[in-house]
Amino acid sequence: MSTASRDFRLLLLGQTTSQLGAQVSAVAIPLLAVVTLHASPLQLGLVTASGTVAFALIGLPAGAWLDRVRRRPVLVAADLVRAALLVTIPVSALLGALSIAQLVLVSLLTGVARVFFDVGYQSYLPSVAGPDLLKGNAAMETIRAGGQLAGPGLGGWATTIVGAANVVLVQAAAFAVSAGSLLAIAAREPAVPPAAAGSGMARQIREGLAFVARARVLRALLVTSAAGNLSFGVASAAGFVFMVRTLGLPPAAIGAVLALGSITVMLGAAITPFLARRYGSARIVWLCLAVTGPAGLLTPLATPGWGVALLVLGTAAGELGQIVYAITSVTLRQRLCPDRLLGRVNATMRCFVTGIFPAGALLGGVLAEAAGVRAALWTAAVIILLSPLPTWRALHGLRDIEQTQL
Repeated sequence: MSTASRDFRLLLLGQTTSQLGAQVSAVAIPLLAVVTLHASPLQLGLVTASGTVAFALIGLPAGAWLDRVRRRPVLVAADLVRAALLVTIPVSALLGALSIAQLVLVSLLTGVARVFFDVGYQSYLPSVAGPDLLKGNAAMETIRAGGQLAGPGLGGWATTIVGAANVVLVQAAAFAVSAGSLLAIAAREPAVPPAAAGSGMARQIREGLAFVARARVLRALLVTSAAGNLSFGVASAAGFVFMVRTLGLPPAAIGAVLALGSITVMLGAAITPFLARRYGSARIVWLCLAVTGPAGLLTPLATPGWGVALLVLGTAAGELGQIVYAITSVTLRQRLCPDRLLGRVNATMRCFVTGIFPAGALLGGVLAEAAGVRAALWTAAVIILLSPLPTWRALHGLRDIEQTQL
C-alpha cells in the first residue's frame, strides 16, 4: 500500500469514527433535552441553534487564520477540545446537575471547535485525496453515510438501554479516535508562504469575501446551500418533537426511522461519481435537488402507524438529494478556487451557509409553538423545494465542471 493510500485510509478512519459518534449523539442530545429535561420546541431550537451559531460569529476570521498555518494540527486540536467538552454532559447527569443551559453552552463551545475543524478539513482534504477530488469527496461521504446509517439506530437503542447522557460518551471517544488517526498521517503539509502568514487578517478576510462575491457560481452555491441549511434548521426544532409527541415513537423507533432514511445517504454518496459521469458533474449539482425536493412534502403528511412511512420516504429522498449536492458542490468549489484562497472561501461559504442554521432552528421553534409542528415542517419542505433555483440559473446549459467558470 502506498503512503498516499495509507494516509487517505487514515483520514477515512478518523471520519468514520467521528461521524458515527456525531450521528449517535445527534439522536441522544435532542432526546436528552426532550425526554429527560422536558424541553419545549423553543428550548430545543436553542440547543440546536447554539451548535452552529459560531460559524456566523467567527467563521470568517477562522478561514483567514487557517490560510496562514498548517491545517492538520488545528484539526487535531479541534477534535480533542470537542471530546473534552462532551464528557461534561454525562458527568453532570451523574451529579444530577444537567440543565438546558449546559446543553446550550456545550453545543456553543463544541460549535466553535467545529468551525476550525470543518473549514480546515475541506481545505486539507485536497492535499490527501490527490487529483481525483470527486472520488475522494464521494468516498468520504460514503463513509460518513455509513455513520448516518448505523448511528441513529445505535443512538436510539443505546439511549433506551443506558440513557441519553451516557451515549454522548460515544461521540467523545469518537473525536479522540479521529484525532489519533489525523496524527498518524505521514504526509507533511507544505509550509505556508511567508506572504500569506504575514498578511493582515482584515485584508485576507476582505479578499475571501470579494472572491466569493465576484464569482457567479459561488454566489449561487451559497444561496442554494444556505436555503438547504435554513430548511434543516427549521425541521430540526420541530422534527424530534413531531416524532415523539405527534407520531408517538419511542427512542428506539426514532433511531430506526432515521437509520432507514439514511440508507439512501450511503447509496447517494456511492453513486455520485456515476451520476456525475452520466448526467454531467456540473449539471448534477442542481438536478439532484430538483428531482428529490418534491418528496420532502411527504414528511409533514406523516401520521401515527403506517403513516410513518411517509416520514421515512420524505427523509430518505431529501438525504439522497442533499448528499449528491454536497459532494458535487464542494468538489466544484475545490476545483475552481486557488489553494491560497481555499481556506477563506470555505470559511466564507460555511459562515453564511451554516450561520443561517441557528436562525432556522429558532424560526422552527417559534413556528412550532405558534402554529404547530406540522406548520414548521411544511415551511422546511417548501424552502428545500425552491432551493435549487439559484444554482440552476448559474449552471444551466453546462454539463461538466471543466466547462464551468467562476
